[in-house]
Amino acid sequence: MPSFSIRGRTIEYEVLEGRSRRYTHFRFRPDLTLEVVVPRGRKVNVETEIKSRSDWILSESARVASMKTVLGEDHVIFEGRVHNVVFVQSMTEELKRDPYQVTVLASDRRRVRELTRRWFLRESSAYVVRRVAELSPAVGVRASRVDVREIGVWGYCTREGRLTFSWQLAALPERLRDYVVFHELTHLSVFNHSPEFKRRLGRVCPDYRDREAELDAYLPYSRLNPPG
Repeated sequence: MPSFSIRGRTIEYEVLEGRSRRYTHFRFRPDLTLEVVVPRGRKVNVETEIKSRSDWILSESARVASMKTVLGEDHVIFEGRVHNVVFVQSMTEELKRDPYQVTVLASDRRRVRELTRRWFLRESSAYVVRRVAELSPAVGVRASRVDVREIGVWGYCTREGRLTFSWQLAALPERLRDYVVFHELTHLSVFNHSPEFKRRLGRVCPDYRDREAELDAYLPYSRLNPPG
């Protein structure tokens, strides 16, 4: 993988072709490699683009490095608390949790992530069903459908009134899970992030700005089977 240096710091990067025909985008992966997404069908001087964004690249890499990764090689965050992950080889598959550790029994270490995903999916689904029902009256809305899936954001709302939440929601402390639910419920009445949306969100979640800042510290696991 190619790399470049900025102020004594070496950063590896990969160039990908995006959907846009006009813009070059940058984004960091959880492993701190940089994706340079170039316009489709256009030649781009990647080194020049990198130099022009050097200040942002340094600050963003520092921000991502300080984030709490939901699922790492040897840990998982559940309900805001970091748990060590211990693999035990076994012919049966089972996941056990205590306050500080998650023990995963499986025939192959590669099953750890999938078993963790299933556990999170169950926990997130149970939470979402309960809290959407409990918090909807305060917002004054009602969803047409609620589900939990593998998505790249914490949650989203459709114009048809469907709410979808990430299976990783169980990683967050309850105040942040509630914020995500309040946020998406508010979108049922205001389908944008206008001042009116913020006013309505602030009515049911007065400290939403603080919760948004806290949420930014968590880095969801975005690739269940990342390339080796």
